[in-house]
Amino acid sequence: MEKIKAGAAKVDITPPLGTIINGDFVNHYARSIHDPLYARSLVLACNGVTVAICVVDICAMKRSLLDEVKLKVLQVTGIPPANILISSTHTHAAGSVESLLLGAADLPYRQQLLAKLVQSIVAAYQLLADARIAFGAVDAPEYVLCRRYQMKDEYQAHNPVTGELDQLKTNPFGVEDAIIGPTSQPDTQLCYIAVKNDKDEWLSILANYSLHYVGDWENGTITADYFGEFSRHLANKLNAPDHFIAVMSNGTSGEINIWDFLNPEKFPRENFKKCALIGEALAEKVFLSLANLEWQTASSLVADQQDLTINIRKPLATALAAAKQSIAKIDFETLHKIDFDALKYLYAREQILLDELPDTIAFPIQAFKIGNMVIGALGGEFFAETGLKLKKELAGLNYFTITLANDYVGYVCPEHEIEKGGYETWLCRTSCLDTSAERNIRTQLLTLIRSL
Repeated sequence: MEKIKAGAAKVDITPPLGTIINGDFVNHYARSIHDPLYARSLVLACNGVTVAICVVDICAMKRSLLDEVKLKVLQVTGIPPANILISSTHTHAAGSVESLLLGAADLPYRQQLLAKLVQSIVAAYQLLADARIAFGAVDAPEYVLCRRYQMKDEYQAHNPVTGELDQLKTNPFGVEDAIIGPTSQPDTQLCYIAVKNDKDEWLSILANYSLHYVGDWENGTITADYFGEFSRHLANKLNAPDHFIAVMSNGTSGEINIWDFLNPEKFPRENFKKCALIGEALAEKVFLSLANLEWQTASSLVADQQDLTINIRKPLATALAAAKQSIAKIDFETLHKIDFDALKYLYAREQILLDELPDTIAFPIQAFKIGNMVIGALGGEFFAETGLKLKKELAGLNYFTITLANDYVGYVCPEHEIEKGGYETWLCRTSCLDTSAERNIRTQLLTLIRSL
């Protein structure tokens, strides 16, 4: 086996003030910048195969944008698009490049971002040099909580799409007294791939944790959330050189956050305090585990990507007709307070937009195998259950899943969770895949990994 080569780089993608921010039900606009946003890239090469991983401080990016980035990278570097993984951290305080719910895409920023993603990957590629790599994993159960709760019988969880009652409540703000308990278990592992150059200097650490985001900031703020805090604190703890790139990617966190409804005093409430606490704590866990790593300078490197055709769930004709009648009664410019009535109008609009989508999508499924380390990449928000099942099936391999990668199709919920209802399952453009999609995607990813 040949020696592995690695290169890492980052490019500032901080949007200008006034840029649209998505990740909420409605638009917000950048009024202040708390910390810079980056596109952080790691490129690995061995035995004639080169792969690139770019993790971006952004809420969501769809395939139409990312495929264009990959083609431009191919033209400069020769890296095949199937060997390029580009994912969003899912910070909800970044420039908007996609239309989500009533949040619009900021098209000038989208065009700027495209060029900067290419720049980040190309810069990392141009720094390829002999390196050594290792896999690490630590447990971090303190900062991941299921946000879907079983509620007492007297509480009614209304569904704004169907008009019926859900079996559970997502994020039960203000009704904590009615909580019975969470409905799923998080993935508590903090996994990472560590990279040093041939001078024994730190080059990069690519981490993966299944925490949605933290969100302890005011609307209108630009911030990388805990993803950025992790990167900054880890670099400081390592006393790493300026060229060191620390990266936190998002795992299977579709129903996982850090809002502790059963113990609300557990974390500080001041703006940015919780982000800083969690980012530093996760960096400390990685830092303390580094002494136990088993380094390798030579390795195999394999990559592949396949598309899986998945059906889109569309609204029934009766529901579509009702939605058209509903939105004729509302001025969307007045929807500043998102209460249940506003949600009914918002999701009525979603039914109309959803009906106009194609009947199927080509969903990208990607995997990289680096020695006994495997990364799976999926383009949506997947529940912790998906990641845990993948890790169980791939026992014996050092595995983690990067989500929001290569596309953004919204929530991809296990079928039995769709039956329960809750925000993540409400039918709209960001929750519309066939009920069997999660199972089929997970099965296809396992098949792909086993074929590498």
